[in-house]
Amino acid sequence: MTAHSPLKIAVLDDWQSVASNVVDWTVLDSIGEVSFLHEYPADTATMVARLASYEVICVMRERTSFNEALLSQLPKLKLLVTGGMRNAAIDLPAAARLGIQVCGTDSYKNAAPEVTWALIMGITRNLVSEVNSLRNGGWQVGLGSDLYGKTLGILGLGSIGKWVAKYAQAFGMNVIAWSENLTAERAAESGVVYVSKQELFEQSDILTVHMVLSDRSRGIVDALALSQMKPTAYIINTARGPIIDEAALLDVLQNGRIAGAALDVFEPEPLPADHPFRQLDNVLATPHIGYVTENNYRTFFSQMIEDIQAWHGGKPIRVFG
Repeated sequence: MTAHSPLKIAVLDDWQSVASNVVDWTVLDSIGEVSFLHEYPADTATMVARLASYEVICVMRERTSFNEALLSQLPKLKLLVTGGMRNAAIDLPAAARLGIQVCGTDSYKNAAPEVTWALIMGITRNLVSEVNSLRNGGWQVGLGSDLYGKTLGILGLGSIGKWVAKYAQAFGMNVIAWSENLTAERAAESGVVYVSKQELFEQSDILTVHMVLSDRSRGIVDALALSQMKPTAYIINTARGPIIDEAALLDVLQNGRIAGAALDVFEPEPLPADHPFRQLDNVLATPHIGYVTENNYRTFFSQMIEDIQAWHGGKPIRVFG
């Protein structure tokens, strides 16, 4: 991109209205005008009307879907920049066919494992119920579960899963893991015991999900897997909502066949206002805050600016594909 006409740049998915203050966007003033859009995703026609005038669009990872139906109706769009180097919500082949450049950013690697551990502590120690009791004038209302000596099961021992394993080991937990590609040797490198999928669900006192969403992992935590869990066990999901069969999870939670769930991800997002996950006493639910930290946003937005500057100068960086 070498043209000197001012660009119209949109920063989408700024649901908390924080993007404009995390970094200094005025460095793009010589290139174009930046607009911050705070609306939630909508139907295709609404999105076309909202975005039709922009040549550059910055998106937060997997909040707004850019499928072929939307991309094909944005003829002015030339550059799509996403937080992170993976975004399943962007139809990359369609973008390539339409001549739309897609670039990404690095990310802060500790954000997701840290929130995972916060959810584990929160659900096992009944923190929401205890805090609400105190706020309402009450006192102790429940009995927390201990972590020391218990077994943490990790579904997907990748970069995030390995950090969570370290946290668990620091708390004196036994750590086991399974995924289709994991081997006993690779698990042992992290001080983790490799088990079968069935053993993972049967033995875990707390089971935490850290897989990438794909056709293979979608629904991998199904009714059979959930039925194998202990009635005293908890399941944690900070990966992607569709990895767990939602109907099956609701069934075991509503019928008390597991102790509870702590969930940061859902399908769809934002979670509908009347969804049972918002009301169940044995669910600790947070609004996909796993990557919503100062460090992560600063990385995302500062590198989005770099991506725009590099593309505008004719030398795009962090290109997808």
